[in-house]
Amino acid sequence: MTADYQKHFPVMLKEVLQALSPKDGEVYVDATFGNGGYTEALLQKADCRVIALDRDPTVLPRAEELKQLYGKRFEFRAGRFGDFDHLIHENIDGAVFDIGVSSMQLDQAERGFSFAKAAPLDMRMSQNGPTAADLVNTLPEEELANILFNYGEEKKSRQIARKIVDARKTKPITTTLELAHIIYQVVKRSFHQAIDPATRSFQALRIAVNNELDELRQGLAKAACRLNKNGRLVVVDFHSLEDRIVKTFFKNNCDKAVHVSRYRPQQNSTGNALFGFVSKAIVPSAQELEFNNRSRSAKMRYAIKN
Repeated sequence: MTADYQKHFPVMLKEVLQALSPKDGEVYVDATFGNGGYTEALLQKADCRVIALDRDPTVLPRAEELKQLYGKRFEFRAGRFGDFDHLIHENIDGAVFDIGVSSMQLDQAERGFSFAKAAPLDMRMSQNGPTAADLVNTLPEEELANILFNYGEEKKSRQIARKIVDARKTKPITTTLELAHIIYQVVKRSFHQAIDPATRSFQALRIAVNNELDELRQGLAKAACRLNKNGRLVVVDFHSLEDRIVKTFFKNNCDKAVHVSRYRPQQNSTGNALFGFVSKAIVPSAQELEFNNRSRSAKMRYAIKN
């Protein structure tokens, strides 16, 4: 692995591998390739085949690197995981999703995902389509406020939206720091706060720009349909909106126990549901939290197909 990739640690890697339980000759999908951490770990763990998906064109050099190392056992397909059924035609034995923005994307200041450095207000994972700047400079105030509230759970969404609309009357808002400073006028910044007050608004805009929640719903449903019997679907997410979608999807498609009598043990249903097993939320170990700060808000869930 080259030096450029060493600082990027795949979140909950040990737990993901345990959940997927890779075996020789099987086929797995890394639906959010990024730096390729899960992909490479799967290829090293078993003599299996891995198909990786990603809509971000900047991952192509890393994909080519793994192709050189693993040959026919690895294949990269460019696209959104919401188009899983169009990108993956074969049946598979497992799939893993790592939801949200990657460490690599956050570290590239010019991508505009972070307000830590001055950068164009972009936030596009695929590097095409409307940017975050397009949204903050063109959307009506009410629509902007709804995005901040629904996707960022920002309590002061209406006040922030009003400030944004007022500011753009003077000049377009084009950089991350410009937007952050507007937010700080409403939600005061304090050095004692663990989370920067701009975090929720930036998260909301990123989700809106990339249509992340709809992509997640579609990706889960389409991946589940491609799974073989006993195939495993693993999802790592980082905030409550994503986790709610994952939890609901698994719950609504899982075998439910049948209660025959209060005096008799629970019996399993007939097995007509999509999944026969769904895990509870699994959180990072104390050891991982020490060396991988990104994992602090992570949750992993997985399901096994009937």
